[in-house]
Order: sequence, then structure tokens, then C-alpha cells
Amino acid sequence: MWTMHNFKELKVWQKSVDMAVKIYSVTKSYPNEEKFGLISQMRRAGVSIPSNIAEGCAKTSNKSFVNSLEVSLGESFELETQMIISERIGILDNTTARELESDLSEIQKMIMGLKSSIEAKS
Repeated sequence: MWTMHNFKELKVWQKSVDMAVKIYSVTKSYPNEEKFGLISQMRRAGVSIPSNIAEGCAKTSNKSFVNSLEVSLGESFELETQMIISERIGILDNTTARELESDLSEIQKMIMGLKSSIEAKS
């Protein structure tokens, strides 16, 4: 049974909060016409990644926690897609895109690793 209740101690939660903060910072320079488009979508997805990890820590079963991690992972792939679109349309520079991609890839691997370790205990 999953017993971790302090989500703040999870490295994956910490890194995904850092990522959400970076997304807020990066999207500040996006054109105003993207306020209700990419800015809103990317910020929502960025915030959802650590939020779902935190929510999963409150679950009382491994299956429920794994579900929350799967939602978090899905949000990370949404964010990755939005970053790719931002880069392709020229509002996210290549250097920043590579940095964010690298950070996000690490978070995705960490989520999958945590998910696997919880499933192994079930």
C-alpha cells in the first residue's frame, strides 16, 4: 500500500513545480493574442503536472495514486505538444525550447519510474 503522504518531499513534485514556474516565466513574453490560447493551455498543463502528483499522495490506494500519476503524465505530454507548436510558430526560441524539453523529459521519466515502483508494490 502506498504510504507517502508528504508530496513536498517527492523530487518529481519539486521538479514539476519548478517547471510550472518556468512555463509562467516563458509565456510572459508570448504575444497578447495567445492569452486565451497557448499561454492559458501551457500554464494550465504546467500547473496540472505537480497538482496531480500532490492529489495522488492523498489517495488511499495504489491504484488511485497510479491513476493520478497517469493524469500527470498525460498533462506533461500535452505541455510538450504545446511547446513544440510554440517553437514551430516562432514564439518559443530554440534554446529555451531545448531547455524546457530536457526538464520535461526528466519529469516524465521520474513520473513513469514512480508509477512503476508503486505498481510493483501492488
